[in-house]
This record gives sequence, structure tokens and C-alpha cells, in this order.
Amino acid sequence: MPVHPTSIVEDGARLGDGVEIGPFCHIGPRVTLGEGVTLKSHAVVNGRTTLGPRTKIYPFASIGYEPQDLKYRGEDTSLIIGADCVIREGVTMNPGTASGRGETVVGDRCFFLANSHVGHDSRIGNDCVFSNNCMIAGHVTIDDWVICGGGSAIVQYARVGAHAFVSGMTGIGADLIPFGLAFGSRGFLMGLNLVGLKRRNFGREAIHDLRRAYRALFAPEGTLKERVEDVAEEFADNPEVMMIVDFIRAGGDRALCMPETERVAP
Repeated sequence: MPVHPTSIVEDGARLGDGVEIGPFCHIGPRVTLGEGVTLKSHAVVNGRTTLGPRTKIYPFASIGYEPQDLKYRGEDTSLIIGADCVIREGVTMNPGTASGRGETVVGDRCFFLANSHVGHDSRIGNDCVFSNNCMIAGHVTIDDWVICGGGSAIVQYARVGAHAFVSGMTGIGADLIPFGLAFGSRGFLMGLNLVGLKRRNFGREAIHDLRRAYRALFAPEGTLKERVEDVAEEFADNPEVMMIVDFIRAGGDRALCMPETERVAP
């Protein structure tokens, strides 16, 4: 269990087999590092934080310190990070708050590029990518396989559906549907993430149905609620389309990222 002599591992910290801690790191007393976790150097992990097996943390990352919330009063909250994540230089991740979920959760195989930020009480699925300087506020929910481009930002409480793509320098001020592609300073819906769908081996028929459903959902006729019900009836047996339908239904009256001509303000 190699720990560099310049690093501090406080009493109470739990280190799994094969953990490697490089120079000038600080591990707090309530931290749990899973098997094979690596801290390269100059990284700090504090609070009630758990790192899953084989996760790697690079220099100057700050993981698990108090949430950046003026209402926080020292409550016992947590940060849980999954297996095989890569957390690059300068990344910050905060635990939950008592007035929120009480925990911040990051899934497996996520990649956080330099200086990205995960706010308190957020939930991030598996296989997500945060590019450089990507920022998400508190209480955000991001589903599996989401990619956020460099310099993008997501407002508090927003939801981002699975397989969505947030373009660089885009501000998300409302919910983004699964498979959606958002672009622009206020994040209007530009279409479907077709490149991501092809890369993840969605079939030709599935992509064709998603495009048909997208055109129907965001057609100018009728209300969004009416269009959702029409699409749900037509594509009831299509799991990909129903992911979008269920996402919109679950949001209730929450605003959605819309095509630019029909954009709804958050």
C-alpha cells in the first residue's frame, strides 16, 4: 500500500488493496478509497467521501470539501464516486446538503476533464464526460452517457437525459431531453445527438424512429402535452422514444430546452 512520505492520511481513513497515493496529498479521516484507487499528487479528498475501485485523481483536485451553499451548517452529508472514474487537474466535487438529497452521487466510468465542477446534491449517471471547465450547479440530475462540452454550464435542478450532448460554451437553463443536442448561450435544442447514437451502435431503424418522434414532438401544431400523448401512442413499443416521453412526463411543468424558434424560457 504505497503512500508517499510527504502525504497525510488521517486516522480513520480506509484504504483498499492496491491504493497508490503520490506526493503532497491529504486524505481526511472519513474517506474510503476503493481497491486500486490512485491519487497522482497534490490532491485532497475530505469529508464523508467514497471513491470506487480504480478511480484516478490528478493534481490539485479538491474532492469532498463542504458544499458551496450558504445554507450549509456542517451537517453530515456525503459524496459517492463510482468505479473507474478519471478526475483530472483542478476538478472540484462537493457533497450533498441537509436541505437537498444529503449526498452527491457520481456513477462509474465517468471522465472529468480539468477544472470541471460537480455541485452539491447532484446525481451523475455512468459513462459521462465533462470537458474542461464544465460546471453543473447543485441538485442537477444527469443520466448515463451524457457529454458536456468545454465551458458549458447547467443551472441548478436541471435534468439532462441519457445520451444527450451539451455543446461547448452552452448554458443549460432548462431540462434537456434524452438524445438531445443543445447549443447556444441559453441552450436551445438543435436536434438529436446523431453522432453519439451512431457511436453507441444504435441501429438504423432506432435512429429513424427517434428522428420521426423528434419532428412530431417539436412540430408547430398543438401543445407540447398533446404532441407528447400522440407520440406516446404511436411509439408505445419503442423503448428509445419512450425514454423521451417518460422524461418529459416526469418533469411535469418544468421548462424544456426547445428548438430556437419555440424556445421556452426557464
